[in-house]
Amino acid sequence: MGSKVWRLLDANANRAREGLRIIEDTARFVLEKPYVARGMRELRHGLDALVRNHYKKLLLARDVAGDSGRTNASKPYKGSVQDLLAANFKRCEEALRVLEEYGRVMSPGSVKIAQGLRFKVYQWETKLLSNGSRKHAST
Repeated sequence: MGSKVWRLLDANANRAREGLRIIEDTARFVLEKPYVARGMRELRHGLDALVRNHYKKLLLARDVAGDSGRTNASKPYKGSVQDLLAANFKRCEEALRVLEEYGRVMSPGSVKIAQGLRFKVYQWETKLLSNGSRKHAST
């Protein structure tokens, strides 16, 4: 059971990191909002600090070839930049929630760290995608 939980932690750490990177790069290059890009980079570094001491266990538990949820088909994206950002905020929040719930496997302090990261993502989502910013996010 242990390696399966580490595999779950690895998948969700990767999912959260990838979502944060998409938001960071969109903020930097598309929206030209460097303060958002910096915020996302800080969150990525916080996530890295959460999992860094467990990197080897996470890597050993990874099974890309055996991942039943992996798909090779890629469909063209037809949504707006705002839709893309919203989807990636949700992806991060959900992955961080899993890390929060299963974080006890890593260490007792992991739960609070993951929770703190998740709430910061909620705050950034509100800042970036609230009504006042929506017109900028869809350009």
